[in-house]
Order: sequence, then structure tokens, then C-alpha cells
Amino acid sequence: MSAPHDSMTSAPSDASSDSPLLLANVSRRGFLIGASAFGGLVLAVGFPAALRAADAPKYGRDGMPDGWTDNPLAFVAIGEDGTVTIVCHRSEMGQGVRTGMPMIVADELEADWKRVRIAQAPGDQKRFGNQDTDGSRSTRHFFEPMRRCGAAARTMLETAAATRWNVPVGEVEARNHEVVHRQSGRRLGYGALAKDAAKLPVPPRDTLRLKDPSRFRYIGKGELKLADGPNIVSGKAQYGIDTRLPGMLYAVVARPPVYGGKVAKYDAAEALKVPGVVRVVEIEQSPPPAEFNPLGGVAVVARNTWAAIKGRQALKIEWNDGPNAGYDSTAFKATLEEAARKPGKVVRNDGDVDGAMASAARRVEAEYYIPHLAHATMEPPAATARIVQGKCEAWGCIQSPQAARDRIAKRLGMSADNVKVNVTLLGGGFGRKSKPDFMIEAAVLSKAMSGAPVKVTWTREDDLHNSYYHTVSVEHLEAGLDAGGKPVAWLHRTVAPTIMSTFNPEARNEAPFELGMNAVNVPFAIPNVRVENPEATAHTRIGWFRSVSNIPHAFAVQSFVAELAAAAGRDPKDFLLELIGPARRIDPRTLGDTWNHGEDPEQYPLDTGRMRRVVETAAREAGWGKTLPKGRGQGIAVVYSFVTYVAAVVEVLVNDKGELAIPRVDVAVDCGAQINPDRVRSQLAGACTMGVSLATKEEISFKAGRVEQDNYNAYEIMRTDASPREIRVHLIPGDFNAPLGGVGEPGVPPIAPALCNAIFAATGKRIRRLPIRDQLKA
Repeated sequence: MSAPHDSMTSAPSDASSDSPLLLANVSRRGFLIGASAFGGLVLAVGFPAALRAADAPKYGRDGMPDGWTDNPLAFVAIGEDGTVTIVCHRSEMGQGVRTGMPMIVADELEADWKRVRIAQAPGDQKRFGNQDTDGSRSTRHFFEPMRRCGAAARTMLETAAATRWNVPVGEVEARNHEVVHRQSGRRLGYGALAKDAAKLPVPPRDTLRLKDPSRFRYIGKGELKLADGPNIVSGKAQYGIDTRLPGMLYAVVARPPVYGGKVAKYDAAEALKVPGVVRVVEIEQSPPPAEFNPLGGVAVVARNTWAAIKGRQALKIEWNDGPNAGYDSTAFKATLEEAARKPGKVVRNDGDVDGAMASAARRVEAEYYIPHLAHATMEPPAATARIVQGKCEAWGCIQSPQAARDRIAKRLGMSADNVKVNVTLLGGGFGRKSKPDFMIEAAVLSKAMSGAPVKVTWTREDDLHNSYYHTVSVEHLEAGLDAGGKPVAWLHRTVAPTIMSTFNPEARNEAPFELGMNAVNVPFAIPNVRVENPEATAHTRIGWFRSVSNIPHAFAVQSFVAELAAAAGRDPKDFLLELIGPARRIDPRTLGDTWNHGEDPEQYPLDTGRMRRVVETAAREAGWGKTLPKGRGQGIAVVYSFVTYVAAVVEVLVNDKGELAIPRVDVAVDCGAQINPDRVRSQLAGACTMGVSLATKEEISFKAGRVEQDNYNAYEIMRTDASPREIRVHLIPGDFNAPLGGVGEPGVPPIAPALCNAIFAATGKRIRRLPIRDQLKA
């Protein structure tokens, strides 16, 4: 089970590679010696379409483009020296997937982690299964396939050893990088067995013997450090922006400042006089809906990035701003508010809301505003491409390499088989780098430069001005309370431009997947519930952002629950638990949620018992209800998202000057079994920090169609001195044989409402508009 050295990496010798631990991208050719001999015996990717009923619903990994594979020939190679190379087919951006995925394989393989090396897969979903690193899906979709992958490779090694010793395979066992014959004590290392194992057929899936979780060596232990960690902290890690190739040219692009705009005319004379500038190239506009394609504009290609930037500054461009030239955030907020105060498309309707409201002893109403947000990743988008002998090879910090591959091929008019996309480390992603527009730009410019390698770098200003923004929204809520303060009616109107507008300009209602993010699927024990979705028109590119529509919906819903508790004179935690009601397993379809994060509603019902447990855990660990001095308060919120349950208790201190500090945050999470507990804690702590930042500082606003923020001085990210002093993450134990939840995103949504509820507890001031900024000083 060894691989030829020339197929271990797709990066040419003239390209910067990753660390000694992390090899560059693996080849699309056979990864294992003898792979071609397996022929039809290799395991299938997902379930062949012909074996499925035509109308059978597909959930989870089965429902993703190109499905999944558990074929060890795609993921595992063993050298004669015993080195085990495991391929990671998902993108690493700090979440630890390049440690977690190989760790799962290594555990079932009984590999010694010290002898494991990790390779990054290129974009090739036919070989590796779905590669979109978004939606908090990587581990929950590939835990089982990666276990089977490791188990299959282990079985092949055990079979090879049994054959060599002429003993029944039941008498041998893989242990820590060796196969042992139990009766005689004979041992063979994996390297000595690799060639023989590679000649064997891959065992059928139903014959594999998986470990009992009690025998896991790595899974669930939280003892392995990040594989990329040493290179990241030492500055050796290679990100998309670090790519270097011989003879490489560097480019920046002047893109339309208004979505849907285009170049009317330009003069490149002064730009071409800048030392180092080689050429000025116009990139053809992609009219709305641009989808993942470049916006167009004028590129300056130079000998270095600085020369390209200076050349761009010297360009004289006249823009035709197009239909979105009047986009103004202040005016649009008023438009959304007007829509939210009128009936809209009904997306959930239980009972008689109007009747219950009319007979309620008291009515409560509130409206919440959440602005556009930018991902503002530390590493802005960057990609390099070159074309040699009719084939394009690209490198980039991309979350969706297959999307990049397919769209580069389409733009260049070539087969996807002639396009290779190499995945570098990502300096942050948050959904922005799922869109490959920046990689297409590099390919287009390489073609314009006769195939020479060209690296496109987005500056921070480019990143903020031409992103795929998190949507802006107004959330209007009303409730009717009975004489005892118990809610008898609930009305929620959510108004926001939809992500689908990026693909269909006529889309004006939130899509089912957006509504299924804490709008329709609130599991409250309220007899009369109506959720409406008035129309909203998009005037900029809308894209997914870490936790997507859970952010505005949960901010509104969980803030409103606290407002109802105050109106009823109740403790917010007790009131929240009463609203959640007794433990029960709810089919999300009965709540109007037809999406359920893409998962099978039978396997993933909405479990209010689990929701209650995280609320109770966070409250208990935070010392909920303790006596606090003046200016201090606690707030609580709970959110079900990405089939995971997260509750947060935030403690704040607001001084007499209106200055906010956050002494402590307690977060309880139930994501099922934790495959890598250390990474789960890190993800939840990072999500908490991000949640506080977007709640207190972040906002993208438009004037005359243009983004008003240029850099971090205007698009503020929370500084270290304003971050929570202490973040405690509490993990609810889970069952390794039960379905897993997501981890990367669910920690963000409860933070803003818990923070604002804490501010109310400390000051009596309600925050209904994000970001908070100076509202406490008013």
C-alpha cells in the first residue's frame, strides 16, 4: 500500500510546498501502488444513482454533490519505510480538519500517529466525495466513511500478514503500526506488508470490523495537537497568498464599486508608466446574477504586488454603476421596517394567532435590526493560476475546490479534466472562500498573459468593497400573554434579502434553508404560532457567512424571549425553559422546516430535552442567579443550529461611562460525541469571540451603491482588550454510535442575544439594533 513518489504530490518542484508534515496536493493518478489492479473492486462513491429510488429523499452526505467515499485507495498510502500518508479532502482554515480527518482514519488503521503524514487533496469530488468545507458538515458527514476507510486498510494489512504466515486471518491483529500473530507473537510492520496489501481487493463494506469506541486511541481523547500548529506559529505555513512560482506575475483588479456596474471606459496610459507594470487587462463583466463568477473590471499585471497596486491607483476608469447605484443602507433599513410591519408570505401557521392575540391579556412587540456583515478574513482572497499545454493549474485558499475547478473550466472553455485546483491553508474562511471568483480571475489573467503564472491578491479594501455579504435584516416579533404572563400567541416576520438572489435576481423571499435557521423551527410550547416572510430585494452580492441566517433570527428570537420574561416578571432562564417545554423529539417538518440542515428528520429530530440540558448546564456552570454588584448582569440564550444545541450565559460589566466589559462567558454544547474535544472547545471559544465582535462592532453599510468601510479602521473587529476575559466551554457527553452534530458554526448565534440580555440585566437598557457600539453611552 505504498505510492510512487511522483504521485505523492501535485505541486511542481518550483512551487512553495507545505511543511515537512503536510505534503502538497495529491495527484489525481492512482495514489496506491497497484491501485489500477483493483478495477471494479474499489468501493463506490456514495450510493450509485441507479440503486436509489428515483424519488427517494437524500439526506446528509448522500444529498451532497458527488456524495462520499470510504475507499482506502483514495485516502491511504503506506510506504515501505512504514510511513502512512493520509489524504485530507477538506480545507483547513483553523478548525483542525487536517488533523481530525486523518486522525479518524489513523485510529481505525491502528497507525502510530508519529509515523503519519498528511496530504491535501486537490479538487476532485469524483475521487474524494464532496469537498465543500462549509455548513459544519465535514466531521458529521465523513466520520463513518473515514472510520471504514481506516478499517478497510487495516483489514488488508491483516490479510496480507495472515497470508504470509499461512494462518487464519482471525488469528492476527493490527496493533500500533504492526500486525501481530496472537498465538506465536510474530510481528510485521506496516511497511513490510504494504506491497502485499496493495495487491488485495478492498474488503466489502459490510465485512468491516470497526473498533468499539472503548478501544479508540485518538478519537475522543483530545490529546493530539494540530498537525499544522508548529508551522503556523513558526511562520512556515503556506497560505494562498504565499504561493510563489518561477516567472510569476502579480495582479490586482479594479472592480465595479457598485454591484451590477461595469466599465464604461478606461485609460491605462499612466498605469503603464508605473515601474514594474507589465500590462493592463480588462476582465469581462459577469452580469447579475454573477453567482460565483468575477464581477469584471480592469486588472493591472505587474512584476510585484506593490507595482500592481500603484498601477491600479493610476488607472482612470469611468464606471457605469447600473441599477444598484442608489443603494443606501439607511433608506433600505426603513424599507425593510415598512415591509416587516405588514403581512407577508406565511411560512408557518399553527392555531389561530389573530384570535389569540385579540384575547390576550397583554401584547408585547419588538423589532430588531442586523446589518450586512463582511467575513474580513485575516488572509484576503488570493489565488495563482498558470496554463501549460492547454491545461490550467491553480492554487488558492478555497473552501470549495470542485466549484473552482468547474467554473475555471467553464470560463476558459476547457474540460474540467484539464483543470487542477490545489488547496492551500486558509487564513480564515467563514464562507467567503467557498466562492471561487478570485480563483477564476487568476485563471483569466493567466490566459491573457499567454499562460504565464499570475497571482491575484485582494487587498483589504477589495475584500470589504466586493464581498459576498451576510444579509441585512429586520426581524419583527409580537406575542400575546395570558393573565399569568404565559405566551399564547407568537408572530414573527423576518425580512431579508436572500442568498438565492446571488443565483436568481427574481428571488425576494428567504429560502427554506434560511427560514430553517431559527425562524420557522422554534420549538416553543406556544399553541398559536405564525411566521411570515415579506419580500426584500437584494442590491449587493449576498453569501453565506459563519452560521448564516441563524445570526439574525436567533438574535431576535432569543432577545424577544428575554423581553417576554421581563414583561411577565419572570426569571429569564426559567421562562426560557418553560417556553421550550418538556423533553420531546419533534419532527422538524411539523414546524414548517423542510430543510433541517439537510439531515434526515428521523435521525435528527429537534430534541427539546437536549436543548433544555444545555440551558441548564450553562446556567449552572455560570452560577446563574448569583448576586451581582451594580452594573453587572447575566444574560442567557439557546440556539439549535447545524443539528447541534448550544446555550450561552454572558456576564457583563457596564460602568458609569457606558463602557462594556465581559468578565466571563459560559457555553454549553451538545453536538453528540466529540471526535476531537480540544478542537470543539477551540471552535466554541472562537465562535464566542466572533459573536461578541459582530454584536459590538461590525457593520457594512452602503451609500450611493458603494460600501462605506475601507479597512479595519472603519470595519471594526473587536480588539483583544475588549474580548471576554474568560470563556468556559462545557461539553455534553455523546454517543459515538449516534448521529453527530456540527461544531464550526453553532457557537456564534447565541452570543449576541445572550450579551444583549445581560446588558439589559445590568442597565435596564434594551439593545435591538446591532452593532452595539456607543448605544450604551447614550
